[in-house]
Amino acid sequence: MSQNQPVAAGTRIGHVHLKVADLDRALGFYCGVLGFELMQRMGSGAAFISAGGYHHHIGLNTWESKGGSPPPSGTTGLFHTAILYPTRPALADALHRVLSAGIGLDGASDHGVSEALYLRDPDENGVELYWDKPREQWPVGPDGKLTMFTKRLDVEALLMQREG
Repeated sequence: MSQNQPVAAGTRIGHVHLKVADLDRALGFYCGVLGFELMQRMGSGAAFISAGGYHHHIGLNTWESKGGSPPPSGTTGLFHTAILYPTRPALADALHRVLSAGIGLDGASDHGVSEALYLRDPDENGVELYWDKPREQWPVGPDGKLTMFTKRLDVEALLMQREG
């Protein structure tokens, strides 16, 4: 296969595996705050969590990082893990969970194609919580190409979309 051919359209990123310093603390955030379900725990070294019963969307481990500190600023590595919510009300619920847990946001943006919340997990890993707008609402230029942008997201208006 030539390098110039695009990857298959159905290709998706299946899961992310994060190195954490404290497994219980990480589970407290991802399961306790965000609401992911613990699928399997491997002693004190690793855990696999998911939404909706999938084998795992996020793997957490302390194999090389137990008690460790976040990488220093200015180094390479993961910028953030993006968690896609199915609807705007589901994202609003995630925002409510985060704020109720006393976790601050680093930012909140409307990108034209999506609305996104940015924060940090207990290990200072970047986390993006977002939902995709319907494709027909995505901004396109006169040439038909996507024209994403970054504008301030009204988090109060988002919170009002929360169901329940």
